[in-house]
Amino acid sequence: MFQTKHLALGLIPLAATILMLPRPAVHAAGTIACDPDNGGLTLPSGFCALVVANNIGEARHATVAANGDLYVALLSGGVAALHDSHGDGHFDTIGKFGNDSATGIELRNGYLWVAKVNSVERYKMTPGQLKPAGAPEVVVSGLEGAREHGDKGIAFDGKGSFYVNVGAPSNACQVRNRSKESPGQDPCPILEQHGGIWKFSDSKLGQTQKDGVRYATGMRQMPAIAWHDGALYIVMNSRDQLDTLWPGKFTAEENATRPAEPMYRVDKQGDNFGWPYCFWDYTVNKLLLQPEYGGDGKTVGRCTEFKQPIASFPAHLAPVDLMFYTGAALPAHYRNGAFIAFHGSWNRAPLPQEPSNVTFQPFADGKPSGKFEIFAAGFAGKAQIANPDDALARADGVAQGPDGSLYITESQKGKIWRVFYRGK
Repeated sequence: MFQTKHLALGLIPLAATILMLPRPAVHAAGTIACDPDNGGLTLPSGFCALVVANNIGEARHATVAANGDLYVALLSGGVAALHDSHGDGHFDTIGKFGNDSATGIELRNGYLWVAKVNSVERYKMTPGQLKPAGAPEVVVSGLEGAREHGDKGIAFDGKGSFYVNVGAPSNACQVRNRSKESPGQDPCPILEQHGGIWKFSDSKLGQTQKDGVRYATGMRQMPAIAWHDGALYIVMNSRDQLDTLWPGKFTAEENATRPAEPMYRVDKQGDNFGWPYCFWDYTVNKLLLQPEYGGDGKTVGRCTEFKQPIASFPAHLAPVDLMFYTGAALPAHYRNGAFIAFHGSWNRAPLPQEPSNVTFQPFADGKPSGKFEIFAAGFAGKAQIANPDDALARADGVAQGPDGSLYITESQKGKIWRVFYRGK
């Protein structure tokens, strides 16, 4: 049974939620049984899923320990630590520690790293214990992010550095943010401390944003970051409100379809991807000048100066997590490909909103190969929604287990699925 503890100053008491979940029959061969309806998810042929935890709080990114324990960052604050004591796949022991809203989370070098809106902290982990015994160490403080787009992802390069996104507190760097026909600031002063990826040492405590290096720039908001195969990959949330801010230039349908969610690869420090001056148009596959900077939906102009995405996804899907699959439990098609958790749209009215999903982007020889595929759907619980809050669930994180299975988190109430491949 989970033991209640009080941690050091700065952490909430671990009087914590304990959920005893129903346990299905275990297959004779020791195979964990999936739910008959896959927990409400629609998956490709040969895959199945079960709900391994529920109602843990607004779940964001997750990371899995070598023994299968799961750690989930919570929007409502702190971290949920989950353990399966029965071996049936369900987490029957669930406790919480820490405070403040968190998004990015990784187990690395004996520590649990947690990326919050304004800081990155790490907890020393003890083998055999579910929870850390002490208070966190502050690795970076003073990160920008008090206003919109403050959520932080985290990625490690395995060479002594980690990377954190610092989103832009703006839609398109207008003089008056989100105001009708307000022009863009040129140059955009926001880019000095926002709208990019910052690089830090993973062995130094007490750093601030000034101690880091601006590794890449020209992005709006991008908690979906991952280091893979020697490079940093990013999936960015593109702009909103083309039609309402620029009604003479764009229709509601164009707003709903044109500003793609682009995927970037940072090849070298200093790469610039063009926000706020340009947006990637999903309908014509071009980087076009934003209306705030004189664009008319056709003009390329200065956008030739910036790096182009390596892939793109439909408008307003809101990418919130990115993971490259490196296991062997899924078919070869999925090896080294990217799983992306899309939170779902809010900005397509009067058209229906795009519901949340987990998308798979195949890769071959280190590059996107072929069109993306919807891997997991059904989160909304209905075919169409007018408001994102009408959805039963919204995907927010995807993580790989030590056995190669996948975990998917969602942030409406905190449901977690585990996905297996059983063969066709």
